[in-house]
Amino acid sequence: MSSATLRSDIQVMSLVSVAHALSHFLQLNIAPLFPLLKDELDVSYAALGLTTGIFYAVSGVFQTVSGFAVDRFGARRVLTGGLFLCVLGALIAGTAGSYNGLIVAALVGGLGNSVFHPSDFAIMNGRIDPTRLGYAFSSHSIAGNLGYAITPIFSVAVAAIWGWQAAILAGAAIGAVVVAAALLFGQLLDVPAVHAAQQTTLSASQRLRDDVRRLFSVPVLMCFAYFVFIGVVFIAIQTFGVSAMTTVYGISAALASSVLTAYMFGGSAGILTGGYVAAKGFRPDRVAASGMLIGALVMLLAGLAWLPGSALPALFAMAGFASGVTQPSRDLLVRQTTPPGSTGSVYGFVYSGLDLGSILAPVYFGWLMDLRLAQWVFFSAVIVMLVTIMTVLRLPTRRPSVA
Repeated sequence: MSSATLRSDIQVMSLVSVAHALSHFLQLNIAPLFPLLKDELDVSYAALGLTTGIFYAVSGVFQTVSGFAVDRFGARRVLTGGLFLCVLGALIAGTAGSYNGLIVAALVGGLGNSVFHPSDFAIMNGRIDPTRLGYAFSSHSIAGNLGYAITPIFSVAVAAIWGWQAAILAGAAIGAVVVAAALLFGQLLDVPAVHAAQQTTLSASQRLRDDVRRLFSVPVLMCFAYFVFIGVVFIAIQTFGVSAMTTVYGISAALASSVLTAYMFGGSAGILTGGYVAAKGFRPDRVAASGMLIGALVMLLAGLAWLPGSALPALFAMAGFASGVTQPSRDLLVRQTTPPGSTGSVYGFVYSGLDLGSILAPVYFGWLMDLRLAQWVFFSAVIVMLVTIMTVLRLPTRRPSVA
């Protein structure tokens, strides 16, 4: 490959990855502040969990719609609009003086969050050389994990000095910088709307039937189910993990937040390794199942509380690494099920499963916390991860070509 092609691929990866990191950063910016919000707004953990559920409900419903928009109109405009809405949602949350304000922020932020996966994967599949896609998926996932990793320490530290509203507004300010970068370097995001070009001779009803048939094929539906279960585990660890650890182990919020950060940094190291694994042709279903099994064992140990709280950062770093290794292979599994010209809609639909799993899970885990059953946050994650393993092993797959 020419140096120009390599340089272009790196530029595209970088811009898409930064946008993805922002989406994850803003997703998690409020959750570590739940203990503060609970007292100041006089609401329950279940009520706060509901705001997270609303965020993911909106994101999940509109993610498939965003995917169709990407295939019809191109990824650049869809992604830029989503970035703007994410920042607007953070501004609303940061200026909210009541629980109702958080609900509005969740609605707006969830709509913005819906665009990232269909837009990002359409751009990467359309702009990056196929021999480097494993590495592109890896860098994309690493950026998301880094967004998660930075957020708990960032939001808790800022809130400790200036309050929870300042912490959220500071996140919005970071988002505004990313929006400006997307506008300035937007030519890197241009991808032809292939699906629209392929279907110009079809009627609207024919296009709709064709789209539905593609999305409801068995392989795509199985990928969707896999992502639903991942979404439930995501809420257990990343939204209620801090609250559960402070309850079960009696550790400080700062230490519990560092555990979550260790999980995210471990995940980033795992994703980097996973990009190499995916590029070298290991079967993605087996890679995903192995990582989930290790994660389930860690969650079991966390729930049993046999280890001291000081051991949690190392334990969760290992779990994050195992989870991270699976992510590039997971995205290759989806790519293998995607018909030509449907990248946006298939990735949008499949990743909406991540949001669906995140809709009811926050209320459930918040309910466990209110009942003082914090250990069952971890035990529930174990059960779901075991089901996830069975799902991914039943995914139809083929051995990917070696780069």
